[in-house]
Amino acid sequence: MKIIHCADLHLDSKMESGLSVEKAKERRLELLRTFTRMIGRAEEEGVEAVLLCGDLFDARTISVRAGNCVMDAITEHPRIRFYYLQGNHDRNSFPGGGTLPDNLKLFGPDWTSYEQGEVTVTGAELSENTPEDLMERLTLDQNRINIVMLHGMLTEYGEKDQAESISLRSLRGKGIDYLALGHIHSFRSGRLDERGLWCYSGCLEGRGFDECGEKGFVELETVRGQVQPVFIPFAQRKLHEIPVDITGLVTQEEIRRKIQQEIAGISKRDFVKIVLTGQVGLETERDTADIRKWLEDVCYFLKVKDETTLLIRPEDYRYDVSLKGEFVRLVLASDLAEKEKEEILLRGIRALECV
Repeated sequence: MKIIHCADLHLDSKMESGLSVEKAKERRLELLRTFTRMIGRAEEEGVEAVLLCGDLFDARTISVRAGNCVMDAITEHPRIRFYYLQGNHDRNSFPGGGTLPDNLKLFGPDWTSYEQGEVTVTGAELSENTPEDLMERLTLDQNRINIVMLHGMLTEYGEKDQAESISLRSLRGKGIDYLALGHIHSFRSGRLDERGLWCYSGCLEGRGFDECGEKGFVELETVRGQVQPVFIPFAQRKLHEIPVDITGLVTQEEIRRKIQQEIAGISKRDFVKIVLTGQVGLETERDTADIRKWLEDVCYFLKVKDETTLLIRPEDYRYDVSLKGEFVRLVLASDLAEKEKEEILLRGIRALECV
């Protein structure tokens, strides 16, 4: 039996952080397309179940387009059974309100189980009202292949003050073969106990530079009573954060060439965040807006951030009798924070050079 485990799709995200209105709209549509592409692949590959482990939508209020997209995908593929567990973002946001398709299975605040072939899928939706002993009350048939769905943060003992905390300790020895998780947006997996595994599928598409790297879903196959998971990269666009050390460089052209070397091989379809690092002198040109404009055609979206540190040795200005020397000595001797000193020195030196 083949099964897909996915989570944190966040359909209907605003996607407005740094993007133009046109590109934000395009990315919202791409999130929907990636979802429907995944379901199309599931049909082609003979997948019998799709586990939607929370945050299918980004908020409780969703657009008609997003709601219709999901419902159409479910109703147009009646051979696939969809198990939908709501997360902290999409609580009470599922479209419709009438009769649900027969191939859509939902969960509630307590454990609910469904049998499909040799597999039992069990899940519960966590919230501030979740009983403290929920994990301890989980009971499974040890002779079945048991998949448990949850959306929350996995810790060894659980955090009583966190509504979506999941205790690893409480789930060990329960007969779980695969713990399908949502909430963390990167693929992660590990051993639950001698019998089973836990796994975060991550999100299908990265939405910001805190979601860099490969994104996709996990494809499971049951073989001789065991679950074998494989991560499948599936995103239309990948997000990269690339540090570029510009120590020793002076001109914008030198910096641009160094950046181009570092991003060689990255697809023009991707998002790229360049982080300038290293130690630079007062003479170093660091116009991030200009660099971004120069390189805007190398990828779908480019961001440049300056995290360099200013290299100024006080002894170089000890005997400098110029106005610049006096200015540098005054700033360096002040009680300002280092970053404030850097900003004042840069602005002040540039102003003095124009005098």
